[in-house]
Amino acid sequence: MFRQLLKSVAAAFDRIDIPYMIIGGQAVLIHGEARLTQDIDVTLAAGPDRLSDVVEAVRSAGWVVLVDDAEEFVRETLVLPCKDQNSDIRMDCVFSFTPYEASAISRAIELDVDGAQVRYATAEDLVIHKIFAGRPRDLEDVRGIMLHNPSLDNDYILTWLGRFDESAGESFTRIFEDVRKSIDRATDGPDL
Repeated sequence: MFRQLLKSVAAAFDRIDIPYMIIGGQAVLIHGEARLTQDIDVTLAAGPDRLSDVVEAVRSAGWVVLVDDAEEFVRETLVLPCKDQNSDIRMDCVFSFTPYEASAISRAIELDVDGAQVRYATAEDLVIHKIFAGRPRDLEDVRGIMLHNPSLDNDYILTWLGRFDESAGESFTRIFEDVRKSIDRATDGPDL
């Protein structure tokens, strides 16, 4: 079911010429460890000014918008929550126009999903998204991504996390380093 929905998401946003990338659990399935995910998260290279185009594309793909006042909701949250009518699977469309998101979307990788090209966040950008979200499940995802992708571009990750540290007054870099250290401790094993 998800494969068909991912194809429809790709077709909908390609049709209205809005660059996108799949993030969240669906991207973790590509770059990390298999886990249960019940939704689709997609980041759009668009601001709220493209809301009417996005709503039209979503509806033409068979999705319903889950909020009564989409304009107000998107203005406040930058997210348009939707649901596929047939499967009840949820999709969150995240509007984004930051320099980081523009970079991440331009770096997205295209993967074949039953004959359709679907754009996914790179492993590095998925790590950044997950570190930024910071929930325990997200940090477990980061660990799995790092274990499955030992040649991650850590300099790229640290550059963006450092910029977020400066602007947000938090230490996303420290969180990343803590996950790396926990992996190093686990893979080194006990000294004999």
